[in-house]
Amino acid sequence: QGQLVESGGGLVQAGGSLRLSCAASGRTFTGYVMTWFRQAPGKEREFVAQITGSGGVTNYANSVKERFTISRDNAKNMVYLQMNSLKPEDTAVYFCAARRMLGTQYDLWGQGTQVTVSS
Repeated sequence: QGQLVESGGGLVQAGGSLRLSCAASGRTFTGYVMTWFRQAPGKEREFVAQITGSGGVTNYANSVKERFTISRDNAKNMVYLQMNSLKPEDTAVYFCAARRMLGTQYDLWGQGTQVTVSS
């Protein structure tokens, strides 16, 4: 079936950094696009960053470009989100999700990790 488990969230001051991790298990994820989403209180879930199976292509939401970096280590079945220059508006629960390279639906989600940025 597969499982995704996020970690690395926490409380940080504005301008600080955090690195989120997503541990994947239960299937081979090299053929999957891995994506980070986030959801702030009272808001809809939004796309943050995405990386293809080989790691060769990445995409970012405009709001996080130049501040966040997504990466993956397929040998370890891990996906990372390095977040720098954090802002209070980055406060949200961050989720890791997986979809097949040619698929349109995300069929596996993690439970989320809370990121809180204080001003």
